[in-house]
Parts: sequence; structure tokens; C-alpha cells
Amino acid sequence: MLTRNGFSVKVVMAPNATKFISPLVFEELTKNPVYVEMFERKENIEHIALCQWADFLVICPLSANTLSKIATGICDNLLTSIVCAFPSSKKILLVPAMNKNMWRNPVLQDNVKKLKKYKKYVIMNPEKGELLCKDVGIGRLPSLKKIYHKIKSLI
Repeated sequence: MLTRNGFSVKVVMAPNATKFISPLVFEELTKNPVYVEMFERKENIEHIALCQWADFLVICPLSANTLSKIATGICDNLLTSIVCAFPSSKKILLVPAMNKNMWRNPVLQDNVKKLKKYKKYVIMNPEKGELLCKDVGIGRLPSLKKIYHKIKSLI
């Protein structure tokens, strides 16, 4: 949806995300390379170069693991390093999606509250519905249309 509407998109995947979907899918959709590992490509210091290139970040879907890493400042992969180095003058849209019990976990909710304190982060809460695991509850990714409209509202 973003590329069809004139956005230039570069995808950064956490290493575990590649177990759910192949980076080749995003390379085909965006016509750009997909970034996964730190120091994988040789052209620049990647996390800094990608921060300078991007006007804003969208992390979608955002796992409980990555959300917690962001909230605690852990930079152990390319994605979390980009988030840490991203200028505070630019927005980061976080779109969590996970099992309902993970979303309700009090430690995770403390991390969500922590991130909401910073203007840099915009959190789009998950919705209620059928989840990937077939449970029903809050944890479902909002519709792509809603995410797109949220992105448009941030620029």
C-alpha cells in the first residue's frame, strides 16, 4: 500500500521475523534490498545510514520481544540499533501484534507505558479479533488501511 502511494520503503527485519516470512517477499514489493543482520552489507554503517535516509519508522508487526528491547534500550540487532540511533525529532510508529496473554502481560504493559512517555514513539494498540493462534482477544494487528491512515497522519 505504501509503495503504491508513492512512498519509498526499505524493510528491516529482526532475525526471527525471517522465520515467518521470507525477505524476498519484501524485496519484490519494495524493489529495495531487505536488511536483516548488522554489518551484512559493506557500503555504510548501516544503522546510521538507514536512520539518516528515513523520514520516519514503522515497526509492524511489533513483537513482545522487540517492544521490550526497545523499551529497555537493548540494541542487539540491526532493527533495535536503528531505533536507538533514530533522531528524537522523527517519529517511530509501533504496531504491536501478539497473543492476547502476551499483550496483557503486566511487564509488557509497563514497557508500553514507558514508551508512551516519549514523543518519538506513537503506539497503535492492537485490536480485538481472531489471532494467528486462533484465540480471540486483543492482540490482532489493525487493518492495513488503518495503519496507512495513521502513517499519513504522522507526515
